[in-house]
Amino acid sequence: MISEHASPLATLGGEDSGGQNVYVAELARRLGAMGHPVDVFTRRDDEGLPEVVPFSEGVRVVNVSAGPARAVPKDEIFGFMPEFRNAFYRFAADEDAGYDLVHANFWMSGWVACEARRDLGLPFAQTFHALGEVKKREQGDADTSPPERKAAEMRIVEEADRILATCPAEVEELTTLYGADPARLSLVPCGVDGETFRPVDRRAARQALGLPDVPTVVYVGRIVPRKGVDALIRAFALLPPDLGARLVVVGGEPGPGPSPEAARLSDLAAALGVLERVTFVGSRPQGELRGYYGAADVAVSVPHYEPFGMTPLEAMACATPVVGSRVGGIKWSVADGETGLLVPPKDPGALAGRLARLLPDAPLLERMGRAARRRVEECFTWERVAVGAEAAFSEAAGATSGAAQTAR
Repeated sequence: MISEHASPLATLGGEDSGGQNVYVAELARRLGAMGHPVDVFTRRDDEGLPEVVPFSEGVRVVNVSAGPARAVPKDEIFGFMPEFRNAFYRFAADEDAGYDLVHANFWMSGWVACEARRDLGLPFAQTFHALGEVKKREQGDADTSPPERKAAEMRIVEEADRILATCPAEVEELTTLYGADPARLSLVPCGVDGETFRPVDRRAARQALGLPDVPTVVYVGRIVPRKGVDALIRAFALLPPDLGARLVVVGGEPGPGPSPEAARLSDLAAALGVLERVTFVGSRPQGELRGYYGAADVAVSVPHYEPFGMTPLEAMACATPVVGSRVGGIKWSVADGETGLLVPPKDPGALAGRLARLLPDAPLLERMGRAARRRVEECFTWERVAVGAEAAFSEAAGATSGAAQTAR
């Protein structure tokens, strides 16, 4: 597996660390447990990291020296990828058993996989995690992707032996925006650990976190503009005051002090007169998130756009209904009217209306929470994801492309 900027070892919550880190870590862990040895190649961003770090049964993380050994924004990494490729080649040459397949995560890793397919005859499967053309469409001038991204993505779509799309919306985007061959696409979603994220007693969770026993809305995720937390705060300000609701915002840059975006959101809450009912708790370790989901009546995830969206699954696994944006993977994972409700992005009024409908209705919340947990168990466990990925990887490894045949 190649994941140039998203290491399984990284601390979650930063600008460039989140769902992809979780996906790579959890999928690698499950594949290793299924008997498939996995090496995860990622860029060394700390001089103190050894080259090889044992991660779990059958899984190692290989820290590749490419560019400076420090954190670099992911949109500035592509210039280091030839060095990354060469280091990967050297490491692969020293492995007696060799590799059967490359699984590339994100477009820069896909570029390395294309090179390895050409030079080493290694078949590869691709998970994009985000598509440049969608990002450009949604962010416009704010998109900081390097100019090489489009050509690299088009090359990946043309050369990959298998592409793992995480939701039906991505299948549509790959076929319409990139001309991908539907016959080479596999629908393999992201997943959630149902043991880490599981139902807890709501009142006990609130007490443990020092939260009042009142209707509670939670947001968990990165604090960046596209996540729509400002729309959530504006919606919260529109709720009837007699509802007595509280909003808990979990996320931010690891380390001391609020990020500029967190400070902006706090100022917005103050300007709207709701700061006393909004709690910003900052970044929290993965192991603590279950308590926040469990303490909430409703979890909210209303990004402007979202390739998949991991936090709605985490909330649903905790039997907490989700109000989510009708975008990307969220409009698939959240069953509208069954496990939560969907709203248009950037629409505080619609969001406030859905919250005002749900928060006073305890029987509806209970029913949706049970359905949410059931949907996760039926569709989105990491075990199910790993089985789907294994099938896609078998397709890729058995591809009859010229490069793969040459390698054999």
